[in-house]
Amino acid sequence: MAGMYSTHMHLPRMVDMKEKVAEFWQEEAALSGPRKHTLQPIVTGTSVLGIMCTDGVVIAADTLGSYGSLARFRDISRLMKVNDSTIIGGFGDYADFQFIMKLLEQQTIDDDVVGDGVYRDAPSIHNWLRCVLYNRRSKMNPLWNTIVVAGRDYSGKPYLGYVDKIGVSFTDKSVATGFGSYIAQPMMRKAMEENPNMNVEEGKRLMARCLKVLFYRDCRSLNRFQIGVVTGADSSISEPISAETDWSIGANPSGYE
Repeated sequence: MAGMYSTHMHLPRMVDMKEKVAEFWQEEAALSGPRKHTLQPIVTGTSVLGIMCTDGVVIAADTLGSYGSLARFRDISRLMKVNDSTIIGGFGDYADFQFIMKLLEQQTIDDDVVGDGVYRDAPSIHNWLRCVLYNRRSKMNPLWNTIVVAGRDYSGKPYLGYVDKIGVSFTDKSVATGFGSYIAQPMMRKAMEENPNMNVEEGKRLMARCLKVLFYRDCRSLNRFQIGVVTGADSSISEPISAETDWSIGANPSGYE
């Protein structure tokens, strides 16, 4: 009877789960590669300007995309019409701005699909962008943009907001990004002090003048720009406009002796 039973029992081999988990993540890392974040902007746009008028808001930006110090792309639009009440302008990395535009386009499509007649006004879009940019900053993978939001609220009042890549946001009667905050912002503030009841047409002429001065002073700027206008009834973005420049003014500079 003793020979009928085997004394050699086949026990299952003990598996080290730590090794299995480590092997799994090593394979995943090999397939997916290292995680990469944007460390610096590549193709960039310079100043975006915005000013609030009595009958609407005016926003402007040139059409240049700079590849480092090379004026590589001369016909890009950095203004986007979100809906009839809001236009945004983007400063900084153009690829990240395209990503933001796609997000906003999808949000607009979702609102239209619901079909309840409710739309996002300018303050809503400004706050939404603040949350998006702050969220990406908190993940240590920021969108390298500063966004200017021009439009009107539900009551029809003009609205002008600013939000940067770390989520800092504010509203003001005039805003500017990049080099424009040093050159164009004082010009806009002076014009508003001299003419507190500035209308949209006067604001458009002021934007053209500011962008012309920026072309003279900012080596990342271009004398080709677009102007967006939001009024109580609609919002629109102009075709690219070329500013007439005169470089003879640099023949006899003064004040640098």
